[in-house]
Amino acid sequence: MSRVASLPSLYEETRRGLVAEPKEIPAVWLYDDRGSQLYEKVTRLPAYYLPRREAEILGERAAHIARRTGARTLLELGAGSVRNTRFLLDALADAGTIERFIPLDVSEAALQTSGQAIAAAYPGVVVEPIVGDFERDVGSLPGRGPRLVAFLGSTVGNLGPDRRATLFGALAAELVEDDWLLLGVDLVKEVSRIEAAYDDHTGVTEAFVRNALTAVNRELDATFEQRRFVYEPHWDPVERWMDIGLRALAAHSVSVQGLDLAVSFAKDERLRVEISAKFRRGQVEGELRRAGLRAESWSTDPHGDFAVVLARPES
Repeated sequence: MSRVASLPSLYEETRRGLVAEPKEIPAVWLYDDRGSQLYEKVTRLPAYYLPRREAEILGERAAHIARRTGARTLLELGAGSVRNTRFLLDALADAGTIERFIPLDVSEAALQTSGQAIAAAYPGVVVEPIVGDFERDVGSLPGRGPRLVAFLGSTVGNLGPDRRATLFGALAAELVEDDWLLLGVDLVKEVSRIEAAYDDHTGVTEAFVRNALTAVNRELDATFEQRRFVYEPHWDPVERWMDIGLRALAAHSVSVQGLDLAVSFAKDERLRVEISAKFRRGQVEGELRRAGLRAESWSTDPHGDFAVVLARPES
């Protein structure tokens, strides 16, 4: 298992976020080993429809994707449990092209578990996990072409427009003529259904989000106290995203010794931990086009909740 060193840039991004308005911490703090376990529980909640809808699409379209791409190498950004990735691995194995699977994720434990499972299930496929952050480490993707880069689960929705443009641009610069990008995106729909997906009554999602503070406390010697914050996700109709974070119950200060930083919170001030943007087709295809990527196909589930986009570099 290889590792890409990106901690200094993460620490600097954390510093910038904590002095910004509104205050925020990078969503990557959510996905330490415990956070990755909690997220897997989130994906199984009845109201969290995203992985089920994506699975419906991939179940129908994976064989077509395999034939169209002829991929020898499958790379997955933010791989996690690689549950839906198995549709692609099965289809590429049936097509007789897949040689190598390269999952990239910030959680070494998650990669070890999923990597071992994939290696056992697909003995003819070389599995090469990489511990890293897709935003910072996408500039030198390994593997023999044709390569299929999968970015599933609408993880791209955790990025604002500028960061999406940067990531798509980096991918366009990295991919060559016979490479492909497979992108999963959550679509705009009834606000009540979106809100329910991020605020379950069992508290699993809240525990997942609060774990980011635990990770920052541990890694940066910070003094965030959970009792001083209330979990408060809300829908932003202008940006068309869920703003997922915490609200300070009273004015207080937090020390982040690892950054030599003191952070003051006013009563009711928010700390954003993550966004989850929702998309429309024209928006996605336009963002890809401006980065130098052409959307070749757009597939949705029967409910129109989710889409999977197959794209390639502009020739």
